[in-house]
Amino acid sequence: MIKFTNGYILNKDFELEKSDVYVDGSKIVAIGSCEKETDEVYDLNGNLLMPSFKNAHTHSAMTFARSFADDLPLDLWLNTKIFPLEAKLTGEDVYNLSRLAFLEYLTSGVSACFDMYYFPEDMAKASVDAGFRTVMCCAINNFKESVSALEEYYNKFNSYDELVSYKLGFHAEYTTSKEIMCDIARLAEKYQAPVFTHINETKSEVEGCIERYGKSPVKLLNDLGLWNYGGGAYHSVWVDDEDLEIFKDKNIWAVINAGSNCKLASGIAPVSKMLDKGINIAVGTDGPSSNNALDMFREMFLIEATQKINDMNAASTDPIDILKAATIGSARCMGLDDCDVIDIGKTADLIVIDLHRPNMQPINNILKNIVYSGSKENVKMTMINGKILYENGEFKNTDIEKIYYNAQKVIDRIK
Repeated sequence: MIKFTNGYILNKDFELEKSDVYVDGSKIVAIGSCEKETDEVYDLNGNLLMPSFKNAHTHSAMTFARSFADDLPLDLWLNTKIFPLEAKLTGEDVYNLSRLAFLEYLTSGVSACFDMYYFPEDMAKASVDAGFRTVMCCAINNFKESVSALEEYYNKFNSYDELVSYKLGFHAEYTTSKEIMCDIARLAEKYQAPVFTHINETKSEVEGCIERYGKSPVKLLNDLGLWNYGGGAYHSVWVDDEDLEIFKDKNIWAVINAGSNCKLASGIAPVSKMLDKGINIAVGTDGPSSNNALDMFREMFLIEATQKINDMNAASTDPIDILKAATIGSARCMGLDDCDVIDIGKTADLIVIDLHRPNMQPINNILKNIVYSGSKENVKMTMINGKILYENGEFKNTDIEKIYYNAQKVIDRIK
């Protein structure tokens, strides 16, 4: 059992307190005091123990195109760069490229990713081998996968390993036929399950859907019954008030990806309006070829900064709401309610924030400072499922040079 002591904790009410936290195996077993004898004492030395970040939308294996497919709008980026290279990927490639992404997640205090990609068997194996937590989501479209495969994946990977789970999903309205979407809606009804997809990411995407169906993608999915049991909307940039009412009514998570949306010049999601309406917010980086980093600190700051500009209001959005979205919100969006907060009985997906770095001094408002001034340099430790995988800049029991080598081999071949 590990005892975390001599520092701050961010408790289940998202308030700072000075208390001890006890982790036994994969679980938080006590807060404050514990009668059971401890095996290890982790001296926080005045630093902060908090719930880890969860990356609520990404494509981990797209490390292959980091800084290769740059400076293009979404449609050209996908069709001229990404799709041709993706066609060359194998399951082994996805394994090796995802292992690289996991290292970067750990440095950013991310304990879990919501990954939408292909070759789920290889992604699941990569997660288990790395000790990383992954929620997978199908990227079915007109060209890849099938509804029958989606159902097979859903059943298989929700009983695969404690680090792996699976959600229903599809790539996007503009790449997926109405027939396929209706079949997915029937699956959602069968399993009473939420559905996740890219949606209302660009203005042209919304305009194209209106031309095809006479309504926005959000309204179309709602009318097709895809969201009868909730779900998530990746990006959610070009949404109107009626779309947001559907989000509210159907308990849809708006998953915000400010870095990718800025880089692709897609636009700014109306986060402040969403929060005002009580819509659930989660945070994701999107993939490492459209962002190009997997850095939750940068995401939080960009959400804050773009909202202020969009609203022309320096007080537009409370940074603590964005910090909640990147931790508690993302966890609940991903179905990871068991590791969303620091509380007795919760799974120990935890990070330590180093408050002794210059960017965290002087101590005024620690939580706001994480959003406005924090960076990956402040992640002192990342724990997943009760195991420390990253500490003081070092990865535990991991041959990082081998991971780098294997990823480079993939890139050299497919390019």
